[in-house]
Amino acid sequence: MKRKLLLAALLLPVLASAQPRLQSYLDSLVRTEPFRSAQLGVLAVRVNGDTLACLHPFQKMEPASNTKLITTGVALQELGADYRFRTGIGYSGTLSDGVLHGDVYIIGGGDPTLASRDSIASSIESVFAQWKRLLTQAGIRRIEGDILGDGRWLDGEKELASWLYEDIGTYYGTGADGLNFYRNKKDFKVSAGAAVGDPVHIQPAYPDTPWMTYRYQGTTGKAGTGDLLYLFTNDLAPVGEIRGTFAVDRKPKTVECSNKYPAWTCAHEFYQYLKNSGMPVSGYGDVDAGGRIRKDLYSANGARNAEAVTVLGSTQSPALRRIAYIVNQRSDNLYAEALLRALGREKRGSACYDSCRVAEKAAFRKLGVNPDYGVDLHDGSGLSRKNTVSPDFFCRFLRALMEKPVFEDFANTLTQPGKGSQAGRMRGESQEVRDRVFYKSGSMEGVRCYTGFITPRDGGKEDTIIFSIMLNSYSGPNWIAMSRIDKIIALLAAEN
Repeated sequence: MKRKLLLAALLLPVLASAQPRLQSYLDSLVRTEPFRSAQLGVLAVRVNGDTLACLHPFQKMEPASNTKLITTGVALQELGADYRFRTGIGYSGTLSDGVLHGDVYIIGGGDPTLASRDSIASSIESVFAQWKRLLTQAGIRRIEGDILGDGRWLDGEKELASWLYEDIGTYYGTGADGLNFYRNKKDFKVSAGAAVGDPVHIQPAYPDTPWMTYRYQGTTGKAGTGDLLYLFTNDLAPVGEIRGTFAVDRKPKTVECSNKYPAWTCAHEFYQYLKNSGMPVSGYGDVDAGGRIRKDLYSANGARNAEAVTVLGSTQSPALRRIAYIVNQRSDNLYAEALLRALGREKRGSACYDSCRVAEKAAFRKLGVNPDYGVDLHDGSGLSRKNTVSPDFFCRFLRALMEKPVFEDFANTLTQPGKGSQAGRMRGESQEVRDRVFYKSGSMEGVRCYTGFITPRDGGKEDTIIFSIMLNSYSGPNWIAMSRIDKIIALLAAEN
């Protein structure tokens, strides 16, 4: 007889209750290479408590982007599916005869979709038009001052020291700012040289960043080596260097890198928009974390303090449910970090990561999930190698979330094998099986994780399977890892 499992309790007694066929497969898997040298943790339970698979369920491992399941679930629960980020427009100084003797402030509210070009977001041209309309409705026809990007709403560090150095210069390793712009990216047009060893041809593209100094050390690599170019940069000075190789047989492409000055970039773009649309304006800059207006990124000398602002209005992001969808479908790190830091800002009054972790743990307790064991999270995206979560915690978290009204919105964010980024998964299974599997994948070097749900062919909610498969320290071919994980999921689906 299958032993019932109380998900909020310890799972040690349930090993014997796992399904023999699947458990036998797991046991044989970890006795052979390359899995014998790796760490594999698996837990799969039905909502009614039946245990279907159990292997090292309490072992905390790196979750990679499975972290985003927790980030989106907590954000939906705590902030609400209809929560929206707001970006304000205001001004300082005095207004006389249509002339503003002061500055225009773009007051960031953490919106990660601003100028993102995502289908869920308004175009930046329409947003800029709304901002200009707010200015003209206030009687402003000329600005004898600057456009200032103010990203102070998200205080604290933009990225963690535990993120890999090579990651933070990439588009997927850029941190969230109070005023984000174009997903905090900088594009470069790249093409290989004529022969191996020749310099790579690199040209800066959108957005325009004339304050930046870029150096290019990339060389043309051997055929088959792919794109191994990385931008090395930080927000301490407006300097960056692209290093690495770009294979001689690669076609020209756009390489997306990190932009460490999104608030400055947003101010510059709106400044250009106003000038081109007939509203004179003197210049642009930003407001740093200390509240000082910067016109020079190399030096703070002569910087003045930000002034009191008259707020004219605001624009807003899409609803959180739609942002969460992008987070899990695209595995978007920036959007995930924006959600976590908004949680800290709204619930603790600060977006620094320490406050975010406190807010997240409080959310776990409200859900009835004990955060004192099985979880140690440092960010919202999974970029940090310090993140550790156990399969047991993932299952407890998802089980608790299923009882909440936001669960439908959460479940809609998950992907499925055979679709989108998971188009190659479970190819050997029937469409009927793949249609019942919903999960979030997570991967980085040596890490492959899949966590989610399998709905029953027949029956109700109590027969739904919750599962978490976590593979760490894996050094074999990726196709072997993925084929074995696919088989585990298929064997689980066969039980339902």
